[in-house]
Amino acid sequence: AFKKLERFSLIGNSLGGHVALIYTLKHAHKVERLILTGSSGLFENSMGGTYPKRGDYEFIKERIEYTFYDPKTATKELVDEVFEIINSIPKVLRIIAIAKSAQRNNMAKDIVRIKTPTLLIWGLNDTITPPHVGHEFNQLIPGSELQFIDHCCHAPMMEQPDEFNRILSTWLEHNPIAS
Repeated sequence: AFKKLERFSLIGNSLGGHVALIYTLKHAHKVERLILTGSSGLFENSMGGTYPKRGDYEFIKERIEYTFYDPKTATKELVDEVFEIINSIPKVLRIIAIAKSAQRNNMAKDIVRIKTPTLLIWGLNDTITPPHVGHEFNQLIPGSELQFIDHCCHAPMMEQPDEFNRILSTWLEHNPIAS
């Protein structure tokens, strides 16, 4: 069952960041705090410029390894999960639709309207949405705060979870939800 949340914090990574931006722009009255990490929406280099090839396990494994600073972060379980998603036609069609939307719809002119307190956590070594993209988001979203994590690529919450959680916890403490 869905909880009928009136106000909440919203966090999005990569294409999830794109979805979080769209949601925040449409429902600003519900989003108390916005956290983006490696978000799409400005400059896209999704999957390193290629779409996943169904049925090609090694290709999927290489693309996932490319997502991380340390390729060992791409565990067999993670590769298996992504491989299953890529081989599900309904799932992959939804992902491709979101990715194409992100590539077609640069959000620069829209995100300047975001008034929600926003934290940007970026991998300093991100090859998919490089650090300059984090800087661009920071310049465009009024009052946003940008934090970088070194030795980290596109998924800081997986690659450097302790540092990610430290940054997030500190920011949440300094940006409490209004009661």
